[in-house]
Amino acid sequence: MSLNPALEEARFCPRCAAPAEVTFPRSIVCASCGYRAYYNPKPVACAIPWDDEGRIWLLRRGFEPGGGLWTFPGGFVDLGESVEQAAHREVGEELAIEIELGPLVGVYSRADDRVALIVFEARALGEPRVTSEATEVRSFAPKELPWEDLAFWSTERALRDALRAREPGTARAALDAMGGAGFEPA
Repeated sequence: MSLNPALEEARFCPRCAAPAEVTFPRSIVCASCGYRAYYNPKPVACAIPWDDEGRIWLLRRGFEPGGGLWTFPGGFVDLGESVEQAAHREVGEELAIEIELGPLVGVYSRADDRVALIVFEARALGEPRVTSEATEVRSFAPKELPWEDLAFWSTERALRDALRAREPGTARAALDAMGGAGFEPA
């Protein structure tokens, strides 16, 4: 798959049809009419929902990419919404629950990907359900996570980072011991 299919074969300005300067995969510039377009990775907002017993809710994806494999909820940030709003929306769409958004787990990207994932911890407020995007939902204790059946490289990295942040002796573990500081107010 191309890093930027929109520019792969572009040679002319989409506004005036004059020859354009294409710097694949990043930009197209037209000297004739001044048109400029820059292409950047799309932000993807994600949340790792934990239940009150320290288990992580994952979903089995209902479509490609990664169809049939496990991940946490996430999706593209729409124009007109914040990353945090997108994380809430995606959890609602994929697990049919509300969440309290917690601290940032990390930002995950690769030079050969068209996305940049922004992953938060979250507290699940309810029991997730199967949806059109999730053919199965299940909570996993950290030692039960299906490492061999995860949908994406970023799913594994974010889960490992989230687990590492909760290890005894970390600042996150100390906050948890004080009542879960770092989550949105209820």
